[in-house]
Amino acid sequence: MNKTNNHDERIAKMTFASVYPHYIAKVEKKNRTKEELFQVIEWLTGYDEKKLQELVEEKVTFEKFFQNATLNPNAHLITGVICGYRIEEIENPLTQQVRYLDKLVDELAKGRKMEKILRVA
Repeated sequence: MNKTNNHDERIAKMTFASVYPHYIAKVEKKNRTKEELFQVIEWLTGYDEKKLQELVEEKVTFEKFFQNATLNPNAHLITGVICGYRIEEIENPLTQQVRYLDKLVDELAKGRKMEKILRVA
């Protein structure tokens, strides 16, 4: 990934609440459920549905969102291209974590099986 501090800073300051409705719309448009989205987010971050709702209401930035998350130990298995960037080559840890989430939402919307999304052996 090109070194773009401006891009990394913009992602860090973006609120999770501003993107979350787009995640919901994307998966529901493809006949997936909000519950499946919760499952994917909880797998990646450790946040349950109640905590996720609190974070949305608090309008936390992605920086704070991932700072307080317990990232799944298998998150490194999330690879591929999202938004034009190869995830495993992203150097900024926060930007990489946000792209992990984007990739999981994308896989869910594309109809991938849940056990594949959650990297179950």
